[in-house]
Amino acid sequence: MINFNKNSAWDLIPIDLSQIHNDVDGLLVKGERLMMAFRTVRDQLVFTNKRIISIDVQGITGKRRSFTSLPYSKIQFFSVQTAGFMELVPDSELFLRFANGFEAVFEFKGRVDIGEIGRMISEYVLG
Repeated sequence: MINFNKNSAWDLIPIDLSQIHNDVDGLLVKGERLMMAFRTVRDQLVFTNKRIISIDVQGITGKRRSFTSLPYSKIQFFSVQTAGFMELVPDSELFLRFANGFEAVFEFKGRVDIGEIGRMISEYVLG
């Protein structure tokens, strides 16, 4: 589960953009594009060209969803941790601190190009 009360989301694996809940389309603003997406068992994390959207799937049926928007414009600083060389499970991590002091940590499982994520965030934070 992506639980921002605990400031972390673990075991995110990449998914095709076509697997994102259709509900995200209704949240996008003019000019906003989907860039990449990840999932846990039920929840999803979506990177657009303007923000990160978390989708917390709730309830037994999964029809109830909670959406959280983390705009790049509010990121104060971030860091990435790459997977180590020759690790059995190549995990990487993204740490974000927002201007209001909120922190989020995302751990990605498997072969995720964390550098691409870092470059994308840099482009929107510094651009």
